[in-house]
Amino acid sequence: MYVRTTPRKNKDGSVVRYLQLAHNTWDPVAKRSRAEVIFNFGREDAVSRAALERLAGSLSRFLASAPAPQATLFAAAAESFKFEGSRPLGGSFVLDGLWRRLGIDAVMRRLLTGKRRDGSAERVLFALVAGRALAPSSKLAAARWASEDVHIAGLPQTTDDACYRAMDWLLEIQGALEREVFHQVASLLTLEVDLLFFDTTSTYFELDEADEPIARDEHGRALAPDDGEQQAARLAGFRSYGHSKDHRGDLPQVVVGMAVTREGIPVRVWSWPGNTSDSALIRQVKEDLRDWTLSRIVWVADRGFASEQNRRFLRRGDEHYILAEKLRSGSAEARAALGRAGRYQEVAAGLRVKEVRISEGERFVVCHNPQGAERDAAVRTRLLARLSDMIEGSDRLSVTKRAELRGVISTKPGLARFLRTTPGGLLRVDEAAIKAEEKLDGKYLLRSSDPSLSAADIALGYKQLWQIERGWRDMKQVIDLRPVYHRREDRIRAHVVLCWLALLLVRVMETTCEESWPSLRRELEKLQLGSFQGPAGTFRQRTEITASQRAILAKLQLAEPPRLQEITPAAAAS
Repeated sequence: MYVRTTPRKNKDGSVVRYLQLAHNTWDPVAKRSRAEVIFNFGREDAVSRAALERLAGSLSRFLASAPAPQATLFAAAAESFKFEGSRPLGGSFVLDGLWRRLGIDAVMRRLLTGKRRDGSAERVLFALVAGRALAPSSKLAAARWASEDVHIAGLPQTTDDACYRAMDWLLEIQGALEREVFHQVASLLTLEVDLLFFDTTSTYFELDEADEPIARDEHGRALAPDDGEQQAARLAGFRSYGHSKDHRGDLPQVVVGMAVTREGIPVRVWSWPGNTSDSALIRQVKEDLRDWTLSRIVWVADRGFASEQNRRFLRRGDEHYILAEKLRSGSAEARAALGRAGRYQEVAAGLRVKEVRISEGERFVVCHNPQGAERDAAVRTRLLARLSDMIEGSDRLSVTKRAELRGVISTKPGLARFLRTTPGGLLRVDEAAIKAEEKLDGKYLLRSSDPSLSAADIALGYKQLWQIERGWRDMKQVIDLRPVYHRREDRIRAHVVLCWLALLLVRVMETTCEESWPSLRRELEKLQLGSFQGPAGTFRQRTEITASQRAILAKLQLAEPPRLQEITPAAAAS
């Protein structure tokens, strides 16, 4: 790299010289070296040589391990620089490095080619994703955060309008983006995609009324007004009332689904209207992943997806399943499995399993957790004590008052299953129900179609379902899926995708560094980027990298950020 001068002759015959910072690059087509201009300083006569010397001296003082001669000459110049402030650098730098290492930036730019967008669309989307991981807030606040409170490489500032436009583009490329990003991550981390865990959650909105119902297809997507399928479509608002997993059935909600690998890496997310039933969703998920050319898969899901129709669908394409069965459903399979005698086999973490043969096509595994049995017994003891207090003295109540009390208890499922009403209308604790519940303490029942898995593998495979529960917890408490500051359906869907991308980066970092994201974030955000200004120009300098930060960068295979950035001489700044 060197400074060169370029002359230009004016009409009056005078010659003006310009100063440029340049370096030589090899041109493979012309097969020769050519000069490439990095920065134009302007006219030589307009450039303050003294200012450039002061800047060169101060920079050499920072760069050299031992004071250089020019640093000694211009040491006084360093004292003239004014510290203007600093911004967090570590978190955004590492997230951006991982974003690029996973190829998400290249995938986005390629998918957005040819669409009407500004050149900063990929950078804006990264800023929104980084914001979910570092400082979750509304899109208006996220635009201010990216412009004023953090350093995002390649994005000096943005606006809320740019954020909304970028979210619209994100929805246009969502399907292709999810597929390509997954394959990039699977290749980089050598993921085992033999088990895929699927579950749903809901997130509510502080609204007085649900959205107006509109026609939707079987996947919950809105149909166009002139679509011929509207006659057979179901009507539903996107934010509508349904079974709330947050126990807020009084508020409209949307349903969100997620599939994760056994390592906890989120594969993809889906969004449905709030009144969508869980049962059929896993069929759509399997259909959506059909073109992903995944290897042999065993689907793992909870009790809400264990219908016979779902089981038949999951068996297509030589794929298998591990599904939980409802113990209290009264089904013939549950009664037969629990009624079979046999010895339990000890597996990891104190879990005991016992396989029972009921049918030829499916395998049933009874799992027993002694610690879970103790918890179930303790919970039942508290419930029975509360129930006894509620019905104590109820024999002296009138028939009407007793009926009202029975109605109150019926709204509390934990208490209602232990309540018995005598032929005379008196309220009693049901001893038979207690004995039946005692037999279920610490137990759960699994059914699987895979003949190659051992009973222990089936039990441990299902036990890993906690990975998706952990994903929901982090999505809601770390990434802040809620509150959702949007009312339009497309923006809500895009918001969910942004949260998925943030969770993906977070989970890859946690898996690689073997440390929680809040702990990593706390350490990384100590790395700051300071801004300095003086007569010689402006520049930014990062703080010293700690041993912990250096270890994180090494594990993620990321280079350290440059010590000095955005160097602008005074003449260029003016």
